[in-house]
Amino acid sequence: MPTNKSVALYPDLSLTLTESGTGRPCLILHGGGGPATVAGLASHLARTAHAITPVHPGWDGAHRPGWLTGIDDLAVAYLRYLQDRGLRDVLVVGSSIGGWIAAEMAVRDTAGILTGLVLIDPVGVHVEGEPIRDFFALDARGVAEYAWHDPARFHRATETLTADQVALQRDNMTTLRVLAGDPYMHDPELLRRLRRVEIPALLLWGESDRIASPAYGAAYAEAFGDGRLHVIPEAGHLPQLEQPGATFAAIDDHLRDTVAAPAGTRLPGGLGRGR
Repeated sequence: MPTNKSVALYPDLSLTLTESGTGRPCLILHGGGGPATVAGLASHLARTAHAITPVHPGWDGAHRPGWLTGIDDLAVAYLRYLQDRGLRDVLVVGSSIGGWIAAEMAVRDTAGILTGLVLIDPVGVHVEGEPIRDFFALDARGVAEYAWHDPARFHRATETLTADQVALQRDNMTTLRVLAGDPYMHDPELLRRLRRVEIPALLLWGESDRIASPAYGAAYAEAFGDGRLHVIPEAGHLPQLEQPGATFAAIDDHLRDTVAAPAGTRLPGGLGRGR
């Protein structure tokens, strides 16, 4: 059964975490939609791994100290958490800005704590000619149109939300704007730094994502020392919700192949153990 806990990381920052399963440590990082968007993913990974799912500071009422103002701050905080716990051979799985956090962690991981990445429609880099949709300029219907393959199925009209849910969403978006609003949804230095990240990186992309296109994803994957793009049909920005079966199968295949390969071996399709 999943367990919830609060871990003091700094005097003014505690992480709220859900843990389940046993095995290889797997840190699962949600995107702007909050931890509910990766709950099913965490349940799947917990079947074979030790799934650790934090709530980012500032989301869903979790405290965010005033100094935590960038995605890089979150990356450093999560690396500190993994180091404090003495965890090794860590797989980081991130969705949207969670994928961005994971990439920032990888370029800062001088201790070799991380041994794999799965990034699901991540933002975080600048790709010439492939701009990231201005999320903050969209209303709820606009977000649905650009983020989902099937907007009618997943769009929930604002008028159906309770006042508390509306307030929580507003606070979450305020935090997102603080962390990723300027420069908008990217770190200007990240793309060039990814070449030094040699651990296996699988980038999953919804074929119908119009927040960040599959072409953006291809450039992102190419930037890694050992990266591969896998496109999920009939899915948008959150394929783990629209096409969970295909998404989970792609992750399982990637993990099975990368764990089985000896260090430095490259497998068909670009897979391989980078360390």
